[in-house]
Amino acid sequence: MMLSEEDMNEINGLNRERDDYVEVLVLRVLRIYRLVIKAVICAEQKSKWIIIPSSSYGLQSDIDCLKSLKGSLEDPFNYLGSWNFDNTTEGSICKFTGIDCWHPDENKVLNIRLSDMALKGGFPLGLQNCTALTGLDLSSNKLNGTIPSNISNITKFVTSFDLSSNNLSGGIPKDLANCSYLNIIKLDSNQLTGQIPAELGLLARIKTFSVANNLLSGPVPRFSNLQISADSYANNSGLCGTPLPNCQATSKKTSPGVIIGAAIAGLTITALGVGIGMILFSRRVSKKKKEDDPEGNKWAKSIKGAKGIKAS
Repeated sequence: MMLSEEDMNEINGLNRERDDYVEVLVLRVLRIYRLVIKAVICAEQKSKWIIIPSSSYGLQSDIDCLKSLKGSLEDPFNYLGSWNFDNTTEGSICKFTGIDCWHPDENKVLNIRLSDMALKGGFPLGLQNCTALTGLDLSSNKLNGTIPSNISNITKFVTSFDLSSNNLSGGIPKDLANCSYLNIIKLDSNQLTGQIPAELGLLARIKTFSVANNLLSGPVPRFSNLQISADSYANNSGLCGTPLPNCQATSKKTSPGVIIGAAIAGLTITALGVGIGMILFSRRVSKKKKEDDPEGNKWAKSIKGAKGIKAS
């Protein structure tokens, strides 16, 4: 049986519709597959990387950050001479010595690497304006003063924090534990004192921790997911606890005032005891004499009052 031309056209039309449907179906499947893959990748990145708010990109604040940093530090060898802020084109600061940007054409600082430049001064507080900073390396300089107590407000997203080989003093701030993205902390070879905050042991991402060659004391923190070697605590004679020798139980020190007060009280009680003892003893002796001489020594008085008799 021969099909008419009209039947053939209808069959061809149906075939085209079928092919179009299959093509659309395949495209939809591929689209769903791509969305699933994208979602998985985003989930992995979210667990491993820092998600910086989009509003923090491309702001004047990063330029102000670097201006403040340069202005707060002495630069005897002019290593920061390339930091020319007259150039206002986008991405100009990304060409500065020691500066990495998120994108070479965008004024958004990713890392600051200024090690071994003989820079002098305190910790640069202007870093708080580098709102997307993830790496800070100011090691092997001549920084002095203390690490700010509100450090997490200044280096919120930092993953690497290296201030080793400087002249920093004071304690390690507890607030450093609020920099929750930290992977690396290097504070060795300074003049830091006091105890290492136990809160640092709560940093879940930490991979490197070093405070060797300081003046620290007390128990070391316990990191839940990291084994710290004894070398990381070396040359801090007052530190103790695993992996160092165990901490010894120490008795509470008595203040000098308490010691002096106790001594005075002891002397007072002793003096009163001696006085009361002497009184009781004298009364006992007097009583005994009365018992031995009930007349009250009248015989002595009679002799004293008697007249002498002249012998012939």
